[in-house]
Amino acid sequence: MEERTGGSNSHKIMISNRKTGVLNGVVDVLSFDVGEILLETELGMLMIKGNDLHVNRLTLEKGEIDIEGKIDSLTYSDVKTASKQNESLLGRLFK
Repeated sequence: MEERTGGSNSHKIMISNRKTGVLNGVVDVLSFDVGEILLETELGMLMIKGNDLHVNRLTLEKGEIDIEGKIDSLTYSDVKTASKQNESLLGRLFK
């Protein structure tokens, strides 16, 4: 399996009418429910908040995800790749 590193792949988000979104550069989906989707992207952690959120398509091999629902916010938090392995998920999110 190929390891992804920041900067080598692109990260792009396209949102239409706050109802649908197509994202690429996704490394992993950490959690999702109808109110929040938490993704690890090429450029850090991405938290998507909203209502009635659904993951319609997920292709981690290509780093792509399609979402649907009422999108209220997108929030990034930086994660230093060198310290990722030594910290918990909460420690990485609230740095």
